[in-house]
Amino acid sequence: TQPRLAPWPARVVLRPSASTRSYAAVAEARAVLEGELDGIRAAGTWKAERIITSKQGPQINVDGSQRILNFCANNYLGLSSHPEVVQAGIDALKTYGAGLSSVRFICGTQDLHKNLEQKLAEFHEREDCILYASCFDANAGLFEVLLGPDDAVLSDELNHASIIDGIRLCRAKRLRYKHMDLSDLENKLKESQSSRMRLVVTDGVFSMDGDVAPLKGICDLAEQYGAMVFIDECHATGFLGARGRGTDELLGVMDKVHIVNSTLGKALGGAAGGYTVGPKPLIDLLRQRSRPYLFSNSLPPPVVGCATKAVELLLASNEIAQSMTAKTMRFRNNMTQAGFTIAGSAHPICPVMLGDARLASLMSDDMLKLGVYVIGFSYPVVPKGKARIRVQISAAHTDEDIDHCVDAFIQTGRKHGVIS
Repeated sequence: TQPRLAPWPARVVLRPSASTRSYAAVAEARAVLEGELDGIRAAGTWKAERIITSKQGPQINVDGSQRILNFCANNYLGLSSHPEVVQAGIDALKTYGAGLSSVRFICGTQDLHKNLEQKLAEFHEREDCILYASCFDANAGLFEVLLGPDDAVLSDELNHASIIDGIRLCRAKRLRYKHMDLSDLENKLKESQSSRMRLVVTDGVFSMDGDVAPLKGICDLAEQYGAMVFIDECHATGFLGARGRGTDELLGVMDKVHIVNSTLGKALGGAAGGYTVGPKPLIDLLRQRSRPYLFSNSLPPPVVGCATKAVELLLASNEIAQSMTAKTMRFRNNMTQAGFTIAGSAHPICPVMLGDARLASLMSDDMLKLGVYVIGFSYPVVPKGKARIRVQISAAHTDEDIDHCVDAFIQTGRKHGVIS
């Protein structure tokens, strides 16, 4: 007899394996990401990274080119490659090692960290200082600790992204006032009078436009309505004011600004790191509760060594800081006479306003061919329709460097019909 065959099941369901589903998810995510990237390219806002093959300075080597004039670094005082600053980093590396492999409160605080904090507090004429891995972290770590649900924070609408993100983390009532608009700020102060504490928050200098906050008016309003004042000084520390102390010194309100956040990654050596200076009870509380401080490794000793030497140089002399004004105005005046629109005032951030993102990108590429390194800025870094090439003047630039940059702009501007 024939053996009986087992009947086929009525329905067979083939389920994809876990690995198949995983591959499908990755493929779908890749398609979404590629679509986003294509959109950035199509909008002309793609940000390419040029490769530098030398140390930072007024003249750099860019992959494929030699001896390019650099006009887009935050190296305001030229200290990134200053021989004394570099040597201080080497000495710290040899004495203290490459890093701490720890956060500060476990086993990551060395005497050089405390020394730098003391010198920064002295430099800003504040009671105490706390170091962070970056000023972004300093801004992320402040507001959540200081402000609660019964408080209010009043923030300029064009404040830096790190300030905006930091404020989002706190539970205080949030009010935005129009950019540098004292009348609107006063309205917001009146609106928030029932709050326990109020903090007015502003950049000292707004990095995309180079405009300086009206701190005198802000401090007067804060005093009138019983509020505190916070400023982010990343684009002012070291070179604004008679002694380079920043915007509060420039405008004569050092005693009326209560909290200052700033960076070691620009004028003060340019390596990395940020900090908060202010009342000692606030700094003590940040050490206990500020999450970016508690959960980030200590600043590496070489970085601390470099920054300490930079601060020491500025405490000893204001000569470097004072050299900035003439160089800045030389560029601004010559560019304006050539027909360009330069935003901001007498700040070394000199935005050459162009409007169109593609134009900013094309002009910056053509400038590189003429031996000048500048970068076009467009949305989302700046508002749509406000694309520009941001030029930054350094104390290390010579008059000849500045004149060469202006000549390159004139040649490129005529090519693209920006000036006649």
